[in-house]
Amino acid sequence: MQSYEQSLQQTRKFLLEHDDYLVVSHVQPDGDAVSSTLAVGWLLSCLGKKYTMLNEGPIPKRMEYLWHADEIVNLGEGDLPRKYSNVICVDCADFQRVGLTQRFFAQDALIANIDHHPTNNGYGFVTLIKPDAAATAEILFDLLKTFEVEWDIDIATAIYTGLLTDTGGFRYTNTSPKVMAAVSELLVLGVNGPELAETLLEEMTLAQVKVLNRALNTLQLTPQGDVAWVYVTPQDMLECNAANEDLEGIVNYPRNIRGVEVGMLFKVIDETAVKVSLRSAGKVDVAALAQVFGGGGHTRAAGARVEGTLEQAIPRVLEEVRRLL
Repeated sequence: MQSYEQSLQQTRKFLLEHDDYLVVSHVQPDGDAVSSTLAVGWLLSCLGKKYTMLNEGPIPKRMEYLWHADEIVNLGEGDLPRKYSNVICVDCADFQRVGLTQRFFAQDALIANIDHHPTNNGYGFVTLIKPDAAATAEILFDLLKTFEVEWDIDIATAIYTGLLTDTGGFRYTNTSPKVMAAVSELLVLGVNGPELAETLLEEMTLAQVKVLNRALNTLQLTPQGDVAWVYVTPQDMLECNAANEDLEGIVNYPRNIRGVEVGMLFKVIDETAVKVSLRSAGKVDVAALAQVFGGGGHTRAAGARVEGTLEQAIPRVLEEVRRLL
């Protein structure tokens, strides 16, 4: 098994020796996925390479300030004219997380897999995976250092965004000395940390407040008080005029209740499936829990799609949580 440094060099070689890349991240992209996509795009532009950035669905509106964010093609608004032989997947814990974007991968496509999820199964021609990295943006910080490119405020802001969001504003246990050292360098380059924190972590849309209210009205706890959950339905989303990005952070409310070990948010997709977001206080590895249902993530933050109705999904997930507890 090759070292992290060897993986960095292998990925560097892949980027230098090929051209005309398709850059994708996971469905319903978060701050790390969006910023990582754009960081790769920025690097490829510096190298004089051709590239297209693609995602299944729109990026969150609060991230439209990022460099060339409007160039990420929303697959929901149209197809690409062709398939690509060189693909870079960022922040995708497994291949299925790329969603429908895989329709534009050539059958013999060479795939670079850049990710920080412990559940990543190592797909791809080139793998750059660091499970103890706080974010994929941290890995890209290291990768960019292997190239002779001049950093500017655009790339610094993109990397900072990924680190800020995936560490919960530098509050989670993945906030390592290495993360803070990188943050220090980015601030020197002119990143406006307080402004980004306000935009990404504090500011809420009216729709977000409304759907949060709906979710909290469904709050339930187990008799032991160690597991708590909320849910939202398609009707809630419609009546609150809410988008997927408006659900961000809601799962933390049940998790933050004193004594709760696992907090969950169930989002009803339709009558046949439910998406569950999982957060752990530390006793339960929710990545392992998510994998039971074909999902993945991190020890303390993970998610999965559960087949069935909401009434079927909740007891199934609760049974697995109880087993792990």
